[in-house]
Amino acid sequence: MGLFDRFKRKVKQAAEEVDVDALLADEESEEGKEAVRSKENIESGEPVEVAVASSSIINKDDDWDDWDELEEITPPLKRKKKSKKAEPVKKPTQPAGSKVDLQMMRTTTGRQLIEVKSSPKGSLGATESDSGIAMDFGGGVVESGGKIIKQSTQLDNFIEELEWILLESDVSSDAVSNVISALKGGLIGQRLRRGADITKVIEASLKRAIGSLLSAGYWDFDDTIQHYIDEEDLPIVIMFVGVNGTGKTTSVAKVAHRLLGSGYSVLAAAADTFRAGAIEQLETHCERLGIRCVSSQRGGDSAAIARDAIDSAKAKGIDVVLVDTAGRMQNKVNLMNELEKVRRVVNPHLTLFVGDSLAGNDAVDQARSFQKQLQFDGAILTKMDTDAKGGAGLSVAFATGKPIVLIGNGQEYENLEQFDPDWLLHQLFE
Repeated sequence: MGLFDRFKRKVKQAAEEVDVDALLADEESEEGKEAVRSKENIESGEPVEVAVASSSIINKDDDWDDWDELEEITPPLKRKKKSKKAEPVKKPTQPAGSKVDLQMMRTTTGRQLIEVKSSPKGSLGATESDSGIAMDFGGGVVESGGKIIKQSTQLDNFIEELEWILLESDVSSDAVSNVISALKGGLIGQRLRRGADITKVIEASLKRAIGSLLSAGYWDFDDTIQHYIDEEDLPIVIMFVGVNGTGKTTSVAKVAHRLLGSGYSVLAAAADTFRAGAIEQLETHCERLGIRCVSSQRGGDSAAIARDAIDSAKAKGIDVVLVDTAGRMQNKVNLMNELEKVRRVVNPHLTLFVGDSLAGNDAVDQARSFQKQLQFDGAILTKMDTDAKGGAGLSVAFATGKPIVLIGNGQEYENLEQFDPDWLLHQLFE
């Protein structure tokens, strides 16, 4: 099976096994009234078994009886968790005379990032849970009338099946927990529009919830590089970090090929002086690409090599320096400190975490640890062309708050693309 085929097949199978009658109740029945009370308690902030906040659904034309298609739903921009008491929002302040715009998306070293041109848009009928997971029930729900989705064993079984599907797809356990809690809390008490298909309502809400996992400050790699070129902030330094075996060196070569194709001059720094063959591997890539590689003997000072590469780029008018660092296990404090030293010395424009999409939850844990100890500006996920389950792609942004920027989808140099959250949702559901 291809990418995410297992996920799609299992979701479809689970939806087909739903007993619709067992999920719904009449408005005047005790079950219906209890479901409505549960929903009202959630909206008012009262403690309930499923503690998920939800706002009321926007009413639509009640004469629409032929709802049989999902509305176009794209991931919403990430929103902060709402506090119980509304407090005045303080705008960031800056020193008098400063020209720095604090509203801009910025790197961990304070430089500007260029947002993606097509910002994610929301849709009507959207709500948001306490955990920041957004829900959307499409056109299948109404504000009044209709049958009510009730608490039931059938609903519990169906949601449990979805939970296992997500876990089997290597979605991180904390992400799954938030999605399932938001899904269950959002569904109970909703009023189903006459003629609507409840399985499509559930699919729409699941799609929106999963889209929320991908919510992050997405920035465009190519436009950001061009911005630094236009600002003459040269040479542009990009530092690659991650654990052993994720494909950092190959990703460096792919990024170099992408930059060369855009007309930029590139130089690479072989700052991975610990792994056997790492220097030779990068030098081979650079020879094929026709670019210079600054390196030393194995065991050399990584920070010094990176600094030499930057000095050389300045002297020769090179646009971009790519720094390939040694793989570091996230639990090795001393090695992580050495990586931080390289970062302090080179002061990179961009720091990119390279993760293996086949690693599943391990990739998520690695990204979370690197973000906590080192901080990065975005992630590259490799091996997305393989039969990956997709969980890493769903969970990295949720776990770190940083976007997936590029994906590797093949072995050739040109097999590197800007990541599009909508593409991933399309692979899952379309």
